Amino acid sequence: MKGLSRLWRPPYELDVRLTVGLHRRGGGDPAFRFDGDGTIWRASCTPDGPGTLRLNEADGVIEARAWGPGAAWLLEGVPDLLGASDSTEGFRPTHAIIKDTMEQRPGLRLSRSGRVFEALVPAVLEQKVLGVEAWRAWRYLLRRFGEPAPGAPDMRVPPPPEVWARIPSWEWHRSGAEAVRARTIIGAARVAGRLEADPSERKLRSLPGIGVWTAAEIRQRALGDPDAVSVGDYHLPGIVGWALTGRKVDDDGMLELLAPYAGHRYRVTRLLELSGAHPPRRGPRLPVRDYRGF
Repeated sequence: MKGLSRLWRPPYELDVRLTVGLHRRGGGDPAFRFDGDGTIWRASCTPDGPGTLRLNEADGVIEARAWGPGAAWLLEGVPDLLGASDSTEGFRPTHAIIKDTMEQRPGLRLSRSGRVFEALVPAVLEQKVLGVEAWRAWRYLLRRFGEPAPGAPDMRVPPPPEVWARIPSWEWHRSGAEAVRARTIIGAARVAGRLEADPSERKLRSLPGIGVWTAAEIRQRALGDPDAVSVGDYHLPGIVGWALTGRKVDDDGMLELLAPYAGHRYRVTRLLELSGAHPPRRGPRLPVRDYRGF
């Protein structure tokens, strides 16, 4: 299958892997793959149907190739996926650690996938559980209900909303996702068209089971929202507090520290996560739960 292709030269320094890597949901994500030679693969359920995108970089030029009914849509969206819509206008870092990380990671851009529901499902699966639990469920559900990705049949395209809405309760259970998260995804699937048309935080949070953390995680990936803060995250307040003050803080303390960066608060948290200035771990790690045995 030949597919469609385009060449694009970003007018800025770009770290492709770092920029698009946040769309990968753990190792073994059936819809996202890094190859050893630097090739990046991403399968998506686009407005035009399933598609697969392959990205390669050589001498500052991005070679993009896509397959399937959604190929043209994916190629058109390559610049946004690689941060072309991202702007640092008005961003004035005052903390040395933020300035230093920006200098060390000049190729970081905020990616925009343009697919709201596709960002919603894994965000809901990640609610209040360890990442490995959520990624296990994501892998199971895509392998079970996603179709083979065009041009990369070993990968899977995330199912369209109507398929998510019909997944039976026992399959959610087998995936390891409990009923609360399943109901949230099914409810969102039934209004997915409206969410794509209006992905505002107000609209997202009007859905049962979608709170401030989930809405932020969705907007970060689907819209590249530079101000979407993941309030309620287990680790993030500690990272922000430790990096900026040398002590851990709670959500309120984090928001106070981020207030001077209004408009770019997600950008700041992304930089601080990459800075390596994390609080030391104390106590045992949280156990991995498995709802499949309940």
